[in-house]
Amino acid sequence: MARYTCSFTISIPIDHLQPLLLDLLQDCDLEIQYYNPDYILAREIPGSVSFSKLVKVEVFIDKSTATETETRMSIVIKNEELPLQVYNHCRQMFEFVKQAIEESRHWHLIESLAG
Repeated sequence: MARYTCSFTISIPIDHLQPLLLDLLQDCDLEIQYYNPDYILAREIPGSVSFSKLVKVEVFIDKSTATETETRMSIVIKNEELPLQVYNHCRQMFEFVKQAIEESRHWHLIESLAG
């Protein structure tokens, strides 16, 4: 199973973050499966890759440390594919979503830590 994680600290009020994240994920061709105030689950839309390569994205919003101007969140991107190649489909989607978050015009990125 391929699995990639990244944590972000961004400058945005927590109340504005979730709707912007939902739009960002949909712009990355991901379908929102479930969400609540501090969690989002999205998946890649079937059709372009085999089912084992379909990516799921989990976003965890850290409400406990959020301030008026700063919010932390983490993403986990995974699929059932064995990561036999360094640059596999899951890694490609991870880099794509990570870049979309880092370059979004809706907030200012303070910190990004890939794990």
